[in-house]
This record gives sequence, C-alpha cells and structure tokens, in this order.
Amino acid sequence: MLRIGLTGGIGAGKSTVSRILGDLGAVVVDADLIAREVVEPGTPGLAALADEFGPEILLPDGQLDRAALATKAFGDDAARGRLNGILHPLIGARTAALVEAAPADSVVLQDIPLLVEGRMGAMFNLVVVVHVDEAERVRRLVELRGMGEGDARARIAAQATDDQRRAAADVWLDNSGPPDSLDPVVKALWDRLRTYADNIANSVVARGLPVLVDADPDWADQGRRLVERLRFVCAGDALRIDHVGSTAVPGLAAKDVIDLQITVTSLDVADALADRLAQAGFPRVDAVTADDPKPAYGIGGEADPTLWDKRFHASADPGRPANVHIRVDGWPGQRFALAFRDWLRANEAEQADYLTIKRTAAASAADESDAAAAIERYLEVKTPWFDGAAGRMEQWVEDTGWTPDAS
Repeated sequence: MLRIGLTGGIGAGKSTVSRILGDLGAVVVDADLIAREVVEPGTPGLAALADEFGPEILLPDGQLDRAALATKAFGDDAARGRLNGILHPLIGARTAALVEAAPADSVVLQDIPLLVEGRMGAMFNLVVVVHVDEAERVRRLVELRGMGEGDARARIAAQATDDQRRAAADVWLDNSGPPDSLDPVVKALWDRLRTYADNIANSVVARGLPVLVDADPDWADQGRRLVERLRFVCAGDALRIDHVGSTAVPGLAAKDVIDLQITVTSLDVADALADRLAQAGFPRVDAVTADDPKPAYGIGGEADPTLWDKRFHASADPGRPANVHIRVDGWPGQRFALAFRDWLRANEAEQADYLTIKRTAAASAADESDAAAAIERYLEVKTPWFDGAAGRMEQWVEDTGWTPDAS
C-alpha cells in the first residue's frame, strides 16, 4: 500500500486534486468528510461539542451550526485546542478503519487540511501540498464560498504558513492557474504514484544511470524528510539516522540520489527492520550497487574486513531515488560515512578533488546503457581514490578531534 498525504491551505484546491486522483484510481480518505460524519446528529462527537461550546452551536433541527462553532472555536488558540481535542481522536479512529479496509496494492490518498500543523508528514510515503497565494485564497473563499473576509483571513492565519508547508512538501502543486490547468500535472503525478505502488508490491527499487548534476539546494530538505520518515518506520530500533554522501555536502555536484545511513546496534537488528522498510517503500537490495568505499583500514587503525558489513535498501519511488545503508554503531563503515561527509564539508579543496574523480567515473560509465552495469563501472573508477583520501581524512579526524557525536 502506498500512503499519500494531501494538504494545503483552505481555499487552495485540495478537493480538485483529490477528485482527479480519485477518478484515476486512488482510494481517497477525506478528513473533511470524516469530520462531518463524526458530528452528525446523534453522534458522540456532536454531543461532546455541544457540551463544550454550548447548545447555541446547534440548529433547530439538531444539526451542527458550523458558522456558530467557527465563531467560538477559531477565536483563540485555547478554544481551537479544545475543538481539536474532541474531533481529532474521532477522525483518527475512522480514518484508520478506512485505510485498513483499502486493498493492499492500492494508492491511498489521505486529504488532511492540518497535516503540516499536526506534524504527520513522516507517516506517509509522500506529502503533496496544493498551493495558492493568500490573496487568491481569500478571494475564492469570499466569492465562491460566501465566507466573510474576516472569517476567511482568520482561518488562514490559524493554519500553517506557506514556508512551513513547503518544508513538508515532497510534491508542490501550484494551483494558481485557470481551471483544468492542474489536470495534466496531477495525471503525471499519478503515473509516479502508480509506479511507486507497483514497485513496493514487487520489491523493485528505483535506479538510474550515474549522471552527475549540479548541487541542488533542495537536497538538504529532501534528506531531512527522508530521515524523518525512516525514523518513524524504525522507531526505537535506530540509534541515529543521517543524511550522508555527496548530496549531504552543500554545493557539491553529485548523482541525484539521496544517501541515508541508519545506525543500529547489530546486523540482527538491521535484518529485523527489513520488512518494515520494504513496506514503507525501501526494499532490500542484495547486491550492493551504491557508493560503498572500503579503504584498506578502519578509522583509528586496522580493522576486521567483516566490520564493513552492512544491509542495503533503496527507495522504490521513481521520483526520488535514495539509498539506505544500515550499519552497526562504531564499525568502520558507519564511522567512515559520517567522517567523510564532515571532512568534505570542512575542506573545499578535497571537495574539488573528489568532484574530479567523480566526473572521470561518470564519463567512463556513460557508454553503459544498463543502470546496474553503469553503476558498477562508475564505482570501479572511483573507489580506488578512497584509499588515498582516507589517509588525509584520518589526519583531519586526528587534528580536529572529530567524533561521530559531533556530526
């Protein structure tokens, strides 16, 4: 199952995106519809609201007077907190039941207005944010929904900012254009989601040719979101999770692949995580075809070669390739990944030297059309460089007193 979180500010057009994806085959779980369902007449939810905010929030026929409730509940943070305290558990329970009932191979789209405010992003394989600037949202709420301008602005102010939503977004959909302009964009997104879901079902990972691209300033946020997602999946079984590799070094050109390292207490723990990671969109890969240098020694002296062992997973998302290295705390490979990243961050000359060998390796692999063969050729050219670089890095570690805890 692929779980997608859909959100955006009030008036941004989430329902349009939800409708298109639902028509294409997604199982839509709409938090707004559920929120209405749990406060129908006769429900415990409506009774609890009337007890908390008074009988004046009820219409003569017993229905909820939403305007009256909004006046009371959106006036201050304390009132809004009491409202959420009543509704969120009821909405959560109903949502869980609907998700559980969805087919195992489906794309489940959860439309959640307060996803960012609730810090729920890590629960999903991807978070999609629908965006429209505030002035246009106010216009739509006033002209199309008949809402008072003051009420519209109060509701917008009570929600997350655009910057907060952008930080949470794996996919950013700008819905500022004319009607139907978003249709082809959402249909292209559906192709990605359907492929992603199929890859999870079949334990297929997304691999590409080793092509270097210019540094992307968004890599840091992408890495952060993936770290948060992995932390949610691993729970207490991970000692730490880090964004490592070239995409974790600001300004360094790299393959557009995010490398992540999960640190565990033993390889038995790594093996126990395999099914959870696969279900979360990171199937295990038996053959290691990712950057995995093994210098001739371990940091701090000679080391048993088996201490470089690890488990390796990769992302099934065709839109965001990622490698997940699971290594044991204190073993040479685990320490090397952290030290190498920090050493490059601290030394622009070493970054330049590393980039030169990466470009040579990429050029050597360019004639290979098969991704696995190209990556193997890329590593054949690049890996020997690490034996010399490791010595320089080790000297830096000694001179600076670097430790993994300082990362």
